[in-house]
Amino acid sequence: MEKLWSKTKIGNMELPHRLAMAPMTRSRAQEDGTPGELAALYYAQRASMGLIITEGAQPSDDGQGYLMTPGIYMKKHIEGWKKVTDAVHEAGGYIYIQLMHAGRMSHPDNTPHHRQPVAPSAIAPGVETFTATGMQDIPVPRELSKEEIQTTIADYRKAAAAAIAAGADGVEIHGANGYLINQFIGENSNKRTDEYGGSIENRARFAIEVAKAIVDEIGAERTGFRISPGTPLGGIQDGEQGPELYRYLTQELEKLDLAYLHIMHLGNDELLQDIRSLWTNSLLVNRAGRGLENIGVDIESGLADLAPVGVWSLANPDFAERLKAGAPLNEADPATFYGGGSKGYTDYPTLKEMESQKS
Repeated sequence: MEKLWSKTKIGNMELPHRLAMAPMTRSRAQEDGTPGELAALYYAQRASMGLIITEGAQPSDDGQGYLMTPGIYMKKHIEGWKKVTDAVHEAGGYIYIQLMHAGRMSHPDNTPHHRQPVAPSAIAPGVETFTATGMQDIPVPRELSKEEIQTTIADYRKAAAAAIAAGADGVEIHGANGYLINQFIGENSNKRTDEYGGSIENRARFAIEVAKAIVDEIGAERTGFRISPGTPLGGIQDGEQGPELYRYLTQELEKLDLAYLHIMHLGNDELLQDIRSLWTNSLLVNRAGRGLENIGVDIESGLADLAPVGVWSLANPDFAERLKAGAPLNEADPATFYGGGSKGYTDYPTLKEMESQKS
């Protein structure tokens, strides 16, 4: 793991090692979308991860998918996130706010305006979602008009500007895991017959236009992009052209000189190698189910520049220190992943805290 502990530069950031904290929904924001009172502590506790990529923050009312998720489009959201970014910076870390529009992965009961979810096409994902009254089927979404697509792109642009106003070092565009951008990419979720559907170029168009708008607003060096080729979350199927589409998307995003590309990787190693060869800037590779002993393999081989860590960093605020020392890890409590207060959020002990309790 020697290379894992080497310094690296990504965008405007001088990072102390090759780990990063992966984005994870925690559903602890206030009802109006302002980050909860413990969010600053939660993220600051994990500042030694170097780069923190936050939970997804919706860029608009339409963008909210789940209960108690943060927004980044109103003045009070900016003020709430400013407390978070200040705390992380004071603790020596960097922080990117992930911009996540849920698209059809939503329910009227979960949004401020209680409207029908929106999507590239009026096709339901065929899954349930959690609401205040329990699990419910996700309804058929409303197809976005071309004018509404432009409004949504503008929402992303404004959210990126709001993130920078809140003190974030940059933003990550969530183009993965079954959410809106991924819904445009998916063969079975996008049946449009205009320039945003059909061909590979058309299905990738929305993703590219969102990225261009954000780069124009805050700069490429502050912009990352997340993809999840072949990941069936939210009922998405890439189809036979999926790998070719992601090669095309990578080539187009490469032209924008983004700070990084972040891949949720589930097993198409040939495609991953192709993306690595097409992408000259920093590549973040998050391998689902990767063993602790393999966390630095992609870094050592040159396949990845950073290794994002999810649940391990959730349960271990000092994960980087523990990994380097070969120390045992706290076990994560899945029952506290979503919603609630400090339990399972800010109360996981560090090694130092555990040692002081013993003495």
